[in-house]
Amino acid sequence: MSTAHRQVRVVYRGEVQGVGFRYTARNLANQLSVAGGAENLPDGTVRLVAEGPEDVLLRLLLQIRVSHLGPHITDEQIKWGEAQNLQGFYYR
Repeated sequence: MSTAHRQVRVVYRGEVQGVGFRYTARNLANQLSVAGGAENLPDGTVRLVAEGPEDVLLRLLLQIRVSHLGPHITDEQIKWGEAQNLQGFYYR
């Protein structure tokens, strides 16, 4: 189990706006004590930025996929990086 703090950035494609994506992502992140945020982008995608232990971030991504949001996701672009010490969870 990895406890190293990382950052993951995911752009979700599909019918991901207007389905409660940001609200659900925030609730899941808060349950897992993950910092970051989710925002709607002008092209109809949603970007998620999350920081925490890598194993917890993987759990967050899985929970998003198996939630009611899963059927709305047609693609996800995932990029891993170093944590930037984000605090809380925003959504725009």
